[in-house]
Amino acid sequence: MGGISLIPTEKIVERLRYENPWWVNKQIPEVYSTMAKRLYFSLFYPFVIEKEVRRALVLMGPRRVGKTVMLFHSIQQLLTDNINPQKIFFIGIDNPIYVHLSLEDILHLCKQSLSQDNLNGCYVFFDEIQYLKDWERHLKVLVDSYPATKFIVSGSAAAALKWHSTESGAGRFTDFMLPPLTFQEYIHLKEMNHLIYNGKISYGENQIPYCLTHDVRALNKEFVHYLNFGGYPEVVLSEKIQNDMGRYVKNDIVDKVLLRDLPSLYGIKDVQELNQFFTYIAYNTGNEFSYETMSKESGIQKDTLKKYLAYLEAAFLIKVLNKVDVTAKRLKRITSFKVYLTNPSVRAALFSPISETDKEMGNMVETAVLSQWMHREKLDITYARWKEGRNDGEVDLVLVDDKKYKPLWGVEIKWSNRYFDKPNELKSLIHFCKSNQFKNALVTSIDQLGIKQIEGLLFTFLPASIYSYNIGEITLKMKNHN
Repeated sequence: MGGISLIPTEKIVERLRYENPWWVNKQIPEVYSTMAKRLYFSLFYPFVIEKEVRRALVLMGPRRVGKTVMLFHSIQQLLTDNINPQKIFFIGIDNPIYVHLSLEDILHLCKQSLSQDNLNGCYVFFDEIQYLKDWERHLKVLVDSYPATKFIVSGSAAAALKWHSTESGAGRFTDFMLPPLTFQEYIHLKEMNHLIYNGKISYGENQIPYCLTHDVRALNKEFVHYLNFGGYPEVVLSEKIQNDMGRYVKNDIVDKVLLRDLPSLYGIKDVQELNQFFTYIAYNTGNEFSYETMSKESGIQKDTLKKYLAYLEAAFLIKVLNKVDVTAKRLKRITSFKVYLTNPSVRAALFSPISETDKEMGNMVETAVLSQWMHREKLDITYARWKEGRNDGEVDLVLVDDKKYKPLWGVEIKWSNRYFDKPNELKSLIHFCKSNQFKNALVTSIDQLGIKQIEGLLFTFLPASIYSYNIGEITLKMKNHN
């Protein structure tokens, strides 16, 4: 037997023609054209058409957040903007038919299939680039060899991390991070914007413009649905997948990332152990851990644990929050920390959907709020925990000013109306505000909205669903203005 039988060129060209129907009919496949665009599209597209800077655009993010759809929506927009359809190429690198080809080989076949002399002014999309070994090196060469061609690639998060650690694409790539669906985008995709109006809330002495709702019960119903199913665009729009969420998330996210992506990138031998560890974290999302308790409860050695946490964070599956003390001093030794899923619906998929009266709601709401904040890469969000004689306490979210090591604000995340009636029970938050000379703070509730005065402090109460919606909304506004 000879070497590997190569797939005949005309078969590959046939595949390319199939993947690029707009060459003939000027349209992207209907399955994509009928999908609503994510709100992040308006941030992404300007990078696609930017020609001044000679760089490839790398779209990264966890699995199933809609990267491929974003590429097709970009192609649709290029066609709308009257770009010649035969200058737009799309290649799904995860297709085994391309397995022995380099990116350069594939480009030659694209030229051949359209009998083009050169690729000047072309837009070339490579989807799922992480399936190509050493893709960063290949891509860098293309950017240098084809100065008049724009390259746009998508890759899963685990691949992106590996690339950042090698820095091989320095100065050649622009990366764009597509996070899981925010609650604001979820409301937009479900066409429920009628639930929201532009209002104002009181924060301390100030009135702040804020999105509010006429119907907090209806919004909360959507919020609980978002916690269970909302992190993934296609799940939001498909009841069929919602009814089989466990299988969908397990197959597509857990198995592919935990059993394939991460082990192959980091040479993990015990795949089962990693899987069990992730399940253990998912169940306990929002809890505080120490390496000691974690090691005892999961039966995994401390050094291995540290590695697993780093890998899972690299794959954007979890977020580790480190703690500060009451005045936001960093602690010398990191002994304990909190771990959150980046997407609350993973927990629902692995175990079971929750309802708004379940005791897990508190942790799930915290997880959801944190996952809205994750879209702001540069913020240093921590939580505060301290012991001072008989006075120990905790504040759920604290934003720290990196340069001054001072807290800027504190937020207490509750899924309860109790503290609206009894704000004096918020002892930790009161102590935290006084220690930092804060006059005000924010507390979430189930459906209570208003301001309460306690010991000279002003606490703004907001439904957790409203707070989550606004973090996403404000983040997009900020990104659009940058």
